Amino acid sequence: MKLRAAIAGASGYVGGELARLLAKHPNIELVTVTGNSSVGETLGSLNPEFNNYSDLVFVENTKENLLGHDVVFLALPHTKSAEVAAWLEDDVLVLDCGADFRLESAEEFEKFYKSSHAGTWAYGMPELLIGSSSKQRENLIGQKRIAVPGCNATAITLAFAPLLRAGFVDAKDLVSTLSVGTSGAGRNAEVNQDPVLDSAFAYQVGGIHRHIPEVQQNLEKSSMAKVSITFTPVLVPMFRGILAVNTGKMIAGADEMSLRKAFADAYGSESFIEIQPEGSFPNTADVEYANKVQIGITIDEASGRVVVISAIDNLVKGTAGAALQSMNIALGLSEGTGITEGEA
Repeated sequence: MKLRAAIAGASGYVGGELARLLAKHPNIELVTVTGNSSVGETLGSLNPEFNNYSDLVFVENTKENLLGHDVVFLALPHTKSAEVAAWLEDDVLVLDCGADFRLESAEEFEKFYKSSHAGTWAYGMPELLIGSSSKQRENLIGQKRIAVPGCNATAITLAFAPLLRAGFVDAKDLVSTLSVGTSGAGRNAEVNQDPVLDSAFAYQVGGIHRHIPEVQQNLEKSSMAKVSITFTPVLVPMFRGILAVNTGKMIAGADEMSLRKAFADAYGSESFIEIQPEGSFPNTADVEYANKVQIGITIDEASGRVVVISAIDNLVKGTAGAALQSMNIALGLSEGTGITEGEA
């Protein structure tokens, strides 16, 4: 018998992506989608490419409509999940795709989100390196409340963590510049109402992006040291994807062979992380609709910096795929169950 699932906020891009992936999950049945601005419309009216669940009708996002499910995904705007989560029973598995429960520091949350901190849930990045030997995966087993990572945070964290754990880069000199697809801005963003985005532009520049404290929190778990990062996202004319150029000042004694060994040791057994061969680097087209991260590594000898290029689909490995991956672990299912490539 399949578990019953609901998506709160299913009218957005993340909610639609969750529905697309759940349509292929053998153990989960999506039975409820909420979206206050779309009540009475069908899921297929917003996602005409869907072959499954297209006839599901949006209902209001109320406590009554969300009770009685085994799994509830919250695909709501930041700072809106906490109220909805409080409606749900303790034995329901709840996965928040927003930022409400990612940060451990109330001070940092209030600084970056201008809202009260609602608490901290188990962090849904199974591959996150913790200290010298463990990963976040083991902390997700049996959990009932999971905070899904931010998409930018995923692209940056997985690129830097092996280097920091091995001590090959200066934790106080990390730089990331990300080319980000417009879907990351949300369905209602002005940029997604225009027929074509014909320019690239940086946004949330100067250390104010809300994923910065999340990245620092992650990398400090891997490095066991304070981390400082300069992070600049750039919106570019593509719908899906993040291409992150990550650089760090190399510690004396490191070379490309040792860097590659650090990544092999960290991710060699991971199903959803691919390390590119020497001299090869990822692109966003190769990760579209896939729950995977591709990583390329080299050294800029002239500047003494390590360069790590990472690519993800922001809607899949960046959000919805990570949610299903974490859900599977929490439920005791095989981690890759139902996470497949290609459109529904």
